[in-house]
Amino acid sequence: MRENAGTPTACSLAGQSAVVTGGAQGIGRAIAERFQQAGARVCILDCDNVAGEAAANELTAADPAHAVTFHRIDLEQIGAIAVAAGQIKSLYGKLDILVNNAGVELDTNFQQMTAALWDKVLAINLRAPFLLTQELEPLFPVAGGAVINISSIHATHAFAGSTAYACSKAGLVALTRNLALELAHRHIRVNAICPGYIDTRLWEEYLRQSPDAEALAANTAALHPLGRRGVPTDVANAALFLASDGSAFITGTCLVVDGGLTIRAHS
Repeated sequence: MRENAGTPTACSLAGQSAVVTGGAQGIGRAIAERFQQAGARVCILDCDNVAGEAAANELTAADPAHAVTFHRIDLEQIGAIAVAAGQIKSLYGKLDILVNNAGVELDTNFQQMTAALWDKVLAINLRAPFLLTQELEPLFPVAGGAVINISSIHATHAFAGSTAYACSKAGLVALTRNLALELAHRHIRVNAICPGYIDTRLWEEYLRQSPDAEALAANTAALHPLGRRGVPTDVANAALFLASDGSAFITGTCLVVDGGLTIRAHS
């Protein structure tokens, strides 16, 4: 399925500054690109130095007038978050949009889940968005801005082997609601997106490990009432809407982007 082309014209981010964590690849990169196309200055934060530099260089080459920058960060390290916040302040002086997209998913059986693995998933998927939002909130102008947390349908639906991931994503939805309430006086809107199956590098790796990749791909596509899995641009378009003035009266909500997957009853 070809990714959707074009940027919604009503969702301009001209003159705004945005940070996207996990922006080197997949959903994060698609969001960074959409924001750039909408006129924003974008800073990618990612732990992958090679992919992050490549993404920033490629996006900048495509639109030199809206250069994309990259800073490496290990979101598992608390001290690194404060350092990144300082770099962003030096780079932009202010911030209008924060997308907490970076995350880690471990397909691990409940009995095999160690405390160390549990802590890693919760640190990156839940603690880091809280701390990064806390560090960057002072950079938002009086007029406010938008924080977008990328959660998952795992927040509300159970999948075997995903206990830690599901708990982290459910916690991220709760964090979204509470931050929306606490930051409303600053005119900072906080919303979440819950994607379903999205064709990313991780999905492709999962397919390659399957004994029958073709059947798995067909079966997962058939689960969706819209007849296909999602692509990163599907999530990026939702993020653009939530970042723009088009969603000026929306905060504390969770937008499900799953092609109708979770509205279908399963036996």
